[in-house]
Amino acid sequence: MRWRTVVGAAAPVAVLGAVAIKDLLQRKHALLRNYPVIGHARYMIEAIGPELRQYIVADNDEERPFSRDQRRWIYASSKGVDNYFGFGTDNDLETATNYPIVKHRTFAENASAGHQAGSWLPSAKVIGSFRKRRHAFRPDSVVNVSAMSYGSLSGPAIQALNAGVGKAGALQNTGEGGLSDDHRQGGELIYQIGTAYFGCRDRQGRFDLQKLVDMVASAPVRAIEIKLSQGAKPGLGGLLPAAKVSPEIARIRGIEPHQDCASPSRHTAFSDVDSMLDFVETIADATGLPVGVKSAVGDQQFWVDLAERSAAGDRGVDFITIDGGEGGTGAAPRVFADTVALPFRLGFARVYAEFARAGLTDRISFIGSGRLGLPENAVTAFALGCDMINVAREAMLAIGCIQAQRCHTDHCPTGVATQNKWLTGGLDPTLKSERLAAYLRALRHDLITLTDAIGVVHPSLIGIDDVEMLTEGEVSLTLQEIYGYEPGWGQPSTEDAAAIKELMATAATTATITH
Repeated sequence: MRWRTVVGAAAPVAVLGAVAIKDLLQRKHALLRNYPVIGHARYMIEAIGPELRQYIVADNDEERPFSRDQRRWIYASSKGVDNYFGFGTDNDLETATNYPIVKHRTFAENASAGHQAGSWLPSAKVIGSFRKRRHAFRPDSVVNVSAMSYGSLSGPAIQALNAGVGKAGALQNTGEGGLSDDHRQGGELIYQIGTAYFGCRDRQGRFDLQKLVDMVASAPVRAIEIKLSQGAKPGLGGLLPAAKVSPEIARIRGIEPHQDCASPSRHTAFSDVDSMLDFVETIADATGLPVGVKSAVGDQQFWVDLAERSAAGDRGVDFITIDGGEGGTGAAPRVFADTVALPFRLGFARVYAEFARAGLTDRISFIGSGRLGLPENAVTAFALGCDMINVAREAMLAIGCIQAQRCHTDHCPTGVATQNKWLTGGLDPTLKSERLAAYLRALRHDLITLTDAIGVVHPSLIGIDDVEMLTEGEVSLTLQEIYGYEPGWGQPSTEDAAAIKELMATAATTATITH
């Protein structure tokens, strides 16, 4: 019995001794050679540093991309529990910069009609109507789920997102990774075409129109989005690390499994604005669906050329999605994520201005993305002229993401952004779909109540002067002053405004009768 005690006591000493010897002999880490064994504590603390800062060190509004307060609001909204905050704001308004202030009205002719409509909040514009697309439609939700590919996200996560948008009456963008069985859970889709043409390519990787036609006919696809770039890594192309390229993902994309999957930085099916517009019209004619483009904002000349060539009216995109440089990604070099492409508000304003000066904004639906899934950011986007917004990381948070920022490692602890079967097994798509639907409804409800406070019935009717931005030293400027908008910019046409007012009034009347 005594020898067992001795052996039991000696075992930990032997293990530590072995670690010490290894540390002293290795040459890779000077810290471990100088401080064997205890030097490992430094690497352990570094590894869990984000978690320590997230839960212990950081204040409620310090963290990025989403602060603790922002995550708390999303989590509470997705669970359908109290998402109110007590005791007033803890934001430092006296020194805040780039801080939006919504300007309420004491009296308003149109107040309360939208407020009674529940969480139904359709788009003010019919996508594809100007160019008379065969399948033009009015989206039932101004808040939809942004492009996140199967591969970057797990199968259960995609299932939860698709089923969730179905329950909330919203749309899910497939991302550039193709259309999988997990996308067929009852939710309607925007099919995204990336530079690698996953899901609609031939064996040489070239775009295949017939494959696209067959693909969109097999699923509830409402529109097609051509991805030119995304905010987190514009000009770089998508990247799916080898660890995430399972045989199933390889089959859907038409690539080799267990190898890095890097999309080209630019398209091969077109090479300039003219050929791109020809590409748009070819797809629209073949499918009957509205076709748009998604891009981050860098060189302005592209947008100048697109507006000029669209003015004739014979060719044009049906919608434009602007992704801010602050947008998210599964994997990107730090320098691209941090410094390439303009942030959303600045980039969107510049693009919108080009089309406003050309008198084209009534023909096109404008969609914004890049941290817009919070009510204050969303209201600012609508004031600048967005017709709809897309949410990505906020949707991930709603289905369980904890902002661990391990998306690129295939070790996402909640099973959202990984292909690890053990980790994805912890994500229940049925439960998480309810969470996403509840979050989308809560965001739309908050948008309705905010627009009611402003004195209008729909976010598209929020004016450019209805939101101010605090700058340093308690100075504020209207969005019009900051971005140089002209009178009438950011507003729908008279016809679209009248139509959405009527829709919201009808919804309010129906809701009143029902209750």
